[in-house]
Amino acid sequence: MSKIRVSLALSIATIASGFFLAACESSKPPSTEVTTASPTATTTTSDTKGLKIGSLLPTTGDLASIGQQMVGSVPLLVDTVNACGGVNGEKVTLIQVDDQTDPKAGAAGMTKLATLDQVGGVVGSFASSVSTAAVSVAVPSKVMLISPGSTSPVFTEKAQKGDFKGFWARTAPPDTYQALALAQLARKKGFKRVSTVVINNDYGVGFEKAFVQTFEKLGGTVVNKDKPVRYDPKAQTFDTEAASAFAGKPDAVLAVLYAETGSLFLKAAYQQGVTKGVQILLTDGVKSPTFPDQVGKGSDGKYILSGAIGTVPGSSGPGLENFNKLWKDKKGTSPGEYAPQAWDAAALLVLAAQAAKENTGVAIAGKLREVAAGSGTPVSDVCEGLKLLKEGKQINYQGASGDVDVDANGDVIGTYDVWTVGDDGKIRVIDQKSGIQAPSF
Repeated sequence: MSKIRVSLALSIATIASGFFLAACESSKPPSTEVTTASPTATTTTSDTKGLKIGSLLPTTGDLASIGQQMVGSVPLLVDTVNACGGVNGEKVTLIQVDDQTDPKAGAAGMTKLATLDQVGGVVGSFASSVSTAAVSVAVPSKVMLISPGSTSPVFTEKAQKGDFKGFWARTAPPDTYQALALAQLARKKGFKRVSTVVINNDYGVGFEKAFVQTFEKLGGTVVNKDKPVRYDPKAQTFDTEAASAFAGKPDAVLAVLYAETGSLFLKAAYQQGVTKGVQILLTDGVKSPTFPDQVGKGSDGKYILSGAIGTVPGSSGPGLENFNKLWKDKKGTSPGEYAPQAWDAAALLVLAAQAAKENTGVAIAGKLREVAAGSGTPVSDVCEGLKLLKEGKQINYQGASGDVDVDANGDVIGTYDVWTVGDDGKIRVIDQKSGIQAPSF
């Protein structure tokens, strides 16, 4: 590149960077660029050789408690790949961005990754509303976006219409599947009359719609179907919503929440005395070890959430045992929710780039389904997969979260853990439902 072209590129980058920061309408920057401690996964300039990928995950905001559990997966994957030779003869570079659980910050962060960092693929985001904002940038920028946790059914609908042009996929199944699993669980436990309360965004409303359809199909009644309770994601008080959600004497209340605002809602309901004798049904948006403490204890010293049950996309892939061991060896702990899904999302990006022998988003998108669900040799070790691809062979990657057989809409089949909160405030998995597929209506 000539000096003139370099100067021009830097000028454009400077102007664009200033614009994106201003677009966030906040006193803090819309995204925080983080580098891993390892020299094999650091941020570099846009003309660095080799594959560059980004992560767009929440380490702050309403989903921080879960985002912080998964954010370590991508640098761990990049370090592992670079230790076994990298992709297309070069080491992989990672740029990490905090999306703040905010669509504006997510869009600004995705724009930075696509235009300034010039990544080929991105792992993100977690919140469906943030992924909606991010994918609107990723598609025209021709960057492959793979979410480890955005579960709204809206993405399936848009993919079927061709909106994403192949630049969208996810390693967590859509809530169409999880709603079926939770509806089946509710009916199995004998609940006939259920009401709902959801966060008013793509995730909450999408889950609500799927659950209502499924629960009614299974013979149940949704008490507040005609007057759904949907709360503002930025709300701080929930007295009205709590009273409405528990009105009509339901057997159970399905609460599709995020941790920070959800804890306030459940406290308000408890303080009104409306939770007594009503089963609380929860979902993946709040399954964090810290959530029972966020909700707190009652006047009797017992956890308010004691006895609550819920579902969450589980992990049961061929590579799960090795992933868990690697995580524990490197970090000294066990991986949290969605960490296996984030690992698999990053793995698919690097494997698709190697299969294509190119590091662009177009190349990755073109090979993604071939390495995820093709007829090649089944592999669960990412380094083994890269080795076979370098030899010109085809693979079928079977990951830590599951087989990750990505279909034409970017979806995978669901496996779900059923969990409950004990009297000690600890969350325990008590069952697993595998092979859940969308019901037909």
